[in-house]
Amino acid sequence: MKRRKFLKNASLTGVGIAVGSSIVSCDDAAQGKPIPPKINSESKTVLPVVVATWHVEEATAKAMDVLQSGGTALDAVEQGCKIEEANEKGQSVGKGGLPDREGNVTLDACIMDDKGNCGAVVYLKDIKHAVSVARKVMEDTPHVMLAGEGAKQFALESGFEAEDLLTEASKKAWEKWKIEAKYKPIINIENHDTIGMLAVDKNGTISGACTTSGLAYKMNGRIGDSPIIGSGLFVDNEVGGATATGLGEEVVKTVGSFLIVELMRQGKTPQEACEEAIGRIVNKPGKDYKDFQIGYIAVNKKGETGCYSIHQYFSMTKYQDGENKQIQSDFFNKA
Repeated sequence: MKRRKFLKNASLTGVGIAVGSSIVSCDDAAQGKPIPPKINSESKTVLPVVVATWHVEEATAKAMDVLQSGGTALDAVEQGCKIEEANEKGQSVGKGGLPDREGNVTLDACIMDDKGNCGAVVYLKDIKHAVSVARKVMEDTPHVMLAGEGAKQFALESGFEAEDLLTEASKKAWEKWKIEAKYKPIINIENHDTIGMLAVDKNGTISGACTTSGLAYKMNGRIGDSPIIGSGLFVDNEVGGATATGLGEEVVKTVGSFLIVELMRQGKTPQEACEEAIGRIVNKPGKDYKDFQIGYIAVNKKGETGCYSIHQYFSMTKYQDGENKQIQSDFFNKA
């Protein structure tokens, strides 16, 4: 991995400024004063902006339409994610998702607003729009997360309708898998899995959401990173937001999305923060990163964005300044 090299012959004046700044920060911390985030203010960006994992232009278009119609960033990410949850051909989000090894389609989702409020559901069956149930958990209960039958019961009581999420196409794929029943994560499966979405409205207000049917043919009961606040998704309205896709077990081990936001708080750009978060994974001793994929996307308060992955072919969809486009991510493993 290419490391950024600092200039060895830094000027004494520059060192003095850095030290002085650190002393001021430490003094503020000692007095209990909040230390403001270090947001780079040199580049000019355009708000609003919506970003999402993978090639999901219909989802980002829906989210941007919500923003341009006066909706909130929270409304935007919910409505954007619902587009993919209803997309049966995706086979990885909502209806039509690939099941676990027992044939159950189980959904995980979370959502987070600009005030730090969040909600999540895990192991949710028979309810297509898991992201909307997660929002209900956030807004209508004293809890952050509901699971399994409890999550389904809450959804039904909240007016959601139960339906069979296992489509014929996903059922056939599962039956084909059962012939050998080999279990190994497939890098970039169908070039699309979890959808994580971040939105910043025209005022710089940030929200995010993440929804998935999880790893195909997972063990019954397995939960990945997607519904875990701080791992699959994290938003801090002072700084920015981040979300993840790929093998959730490895994202959880580094609390990846929270890490990216904290790196941005320290002054890194969204791109630099995503690259550092991937570095934390691939540089772990004894970790064979060649067997799995992880991709991160991030946005800061100004609307600057970044994306990075372990392997090639991860992509981000970005809608900004009137342009809705897919962006191929840079990646670590170029061997």
